[in-house]
Amino acid sequence: MRTSIIVVAAAGIGMLPGLAVGATNTDPDWPCVQRKVPELSVAQVWNGDALPDNAKDWSKDPAVEQLVDELAARRVPMDTARKQLETFVATLPADHTDEKLAQVFLGLFEKLNREREQVISGIARYAGKQRQMAADLRKKASDVDKLRRDANADPTEFEKQSDQLKWETRVFEERVQSLSYVCEVPTIIEQRLYGLSKLIGQLMPKS
Repeated sequence: MRTSIIVVAAAGIGMLPGLAVGATNTDPDWPCVQRKVPELSVAQVWNGDALPDNAKDWSKDPAVEQLVDELAARRVPMDTARKQLETFVATLPADHTDEKLAQVFLGLFEKLNREREQVISGIARYAGKQRQMAADLRKKASDVDKLRRDANADPTEFEKQSDQLKWETRVFEERVQSLSYVCEVPTIIEQRLYGLSKLIGQLMPKS
């Protein structure tokens, strides 16, 4: 009975949560329920005025670059991020506030967008390994099922392969759970970027 349950579980492995493609996705290999958006645009997260041309020079200012690195870290609470931005603004001449905050935003956008793209690429690679594992497990499940139905099969070999199948199925299921968590990360990064952009916009002087 125990082995039969293992075989049935492994045979249906392709339908485990985490390998299902989201209904709104156009990429058949994308494993997450969340829609795949390979990269973000500035317009998706920035509601302020057009960014000045020199915003792209954010990495040339050590103070801006350091602040970007600190704010981009997801371990930094948003309340702390607000205080860091307010402290930064207090060091700026009034006529440079917009310019420097625009640089901070663009630095955060480029940094977090790049991080998000890396996570998405990692998810795709992880999912590819999961599909290969699923195929291997289906093959092993079929082999164990043949042994189970073979009256002349070696009971020791049958037990060995059954135990191995059970272990590998458990590993696969744990990886599925991990994938479900990782699928949330691109959205978490996007939400942080949007939240930081709102904070920056609120600190810009109103004309």
